[in-house]
Amino acid sequence: MSIKLGVPSKGRLMEKTFDWFAKRGITLSRTGSDREYAGAVEGVEGVDLVLLSAGEIPRELAAGRIHLGVTGTDLVHEKLPRWEQQVEELEPMGFGEADLILAVPQFWIDVDTLEDLDAVAAAFRRTHGHRLRIATKYHRLIREFLADAGVADYQLIDSQGATEGTVKNETAEMVADITSTGETLRANHLKILSDGLVLRSQATLWRSRVAKCTSEEKAALKALLAKIDS
Repeated sequence: MSIKLGVPSKGRLMEKTFDWFAKRGITLSRTGSDREYAGAVEGVEGVDLVLLSAGEIPRELAAGRIHLGVTGTDLVHEKLPRWEQQVEELEPMGFGEADLILAVPQFWIDVDTLEDLDAVAAAFRRTHGHRLRIATKYHRLIREFLADAGVADYQLIDSQGATEGTVKNETAEMVADITSTGETLRANHLKILSDGLVLRSQATLWRSRVAKCTSEEKAALKALLAKIDS
């Protein structure tokens, strides 16, 4: 048996993950064709590479099917209730930085804070007969954040595509989404609330708290983490 390390299966996140491990003397590589989700690990014994989508990695860690995984802070916090009991944050990796934020139309000139949003949401429901719609992929995080802020009159609209475009398309009144530069928000005439930062996210190496390890696997895990920390 081997330690299973889950990493993103494609794109810049995979490339930057490979580079991060390479700088620490561990070579990760894809094997077979680009359509095959198979990989190899060199530089440490007893470790298998598992290529997954970034969104799958939190679930696999929580189920104990992989021992280590690289994915965003935002995905772990969103997909795993009480995540601290299921996974341990080992190492922020310094790339994939993005903020989960709340943004409203720029022409809402009187809305700059969560307190303003609460007042507007209540007025919106009185005027339109339904709750203000917030388009997002991050239902749990946004619901908890707004509950802590005392904002109640809203509904979350699931958005798995271009969230920033939902206001222009009139399928939502505002958005809660990940942004790195804010350029896409500005291009869609949206502004971030001054206190609308929900979470700062980046690619992070996580360890499963529930994955079982034999003595050989514990030794492999110790060797891998020693190389990372050196």
